[in-house]
Amino acid sequence: METQRQKKIAGVIQEDIVDILQRAAIDGGLQGTIISVTKVNVTTDLSIAKVYVSIFPNDKAAELMEGIKSNQPLIKHELAQRTRNQLRRVPELLFFLDDSLDYIENIEKSLKGDENPIKNRDLLDKRKKL
Repeated sequence: METQRQKKIAGVIQEDIVDILQRAAIDGGLQGTIISVTKVNVTTDLSIAKVYVSIFPNDKAAELMEGIKSNQPLIKHELAQRTRNQLRRVPELLFFLDDSLDYIENIEKSLKGDENPIKNRDLLDKRKKL
């Protein structure tokens, strides 16, 4: 169960990191790329923040995640500058790729197309009767 404090700090971090990452993408010549922070989870001791990032278009996702992870100290420093009046200590940032949108898209494609397991029963694994 997240405390109000954890939620508040996660919200502050989420807002600022979106801004930092979008600016970095534009400065890096990736104007057509949309980077969004879908969720931030802060541990109870406020020492670690797990940042879930969604990247569109998806073909640049792996490359961008590498860049984000390798620039983690710079991102943390920039975050510290922005939140110095709100946070005493900036938590350690751990970045994860949030691919839930791709997952949802694949489900929708499957249901619309020929791969619909409801219409095409052959796609389903045969259940073994015990």
